[in-house]
Amino acid sequence: MTQSQTVTVRILDKDYHIACPVAESTNLERAAEYLDKKMREIRRAGKVIGAERIAVMAALNITHELHNQQRNDLFSTDDTAQIQQLVNRVQETLDASE
Repeated sequence: MTQSQTVTVRILDKDYHIACPVAESTNLERAAEYLDKKMREIRRAGKVIGAERIAVMAALNITHELHNQQRNDLFSTDDTAQIQQLVNRVQETLDASE
């Protein structure tokens, strides 16, 4: 049985509490930091307004990056699945907070 813990991440100045396996907490924190960075870049550009729209644009950009990296074989299948699980967790938390 996998032990889980609640990890608090901050994205666009808002805290999100996400349950994840203890062994994955560092990966989750890194993913949240990356997402926050991408969302801040989009917000700074000023062309997209609203947290939800910024989140969608960030998700599209990150997905595009992921697909490009997959084509270049930079990620194994296991890495890609793990990243997708983390992205799904963050998206679920964003959906639940609105």
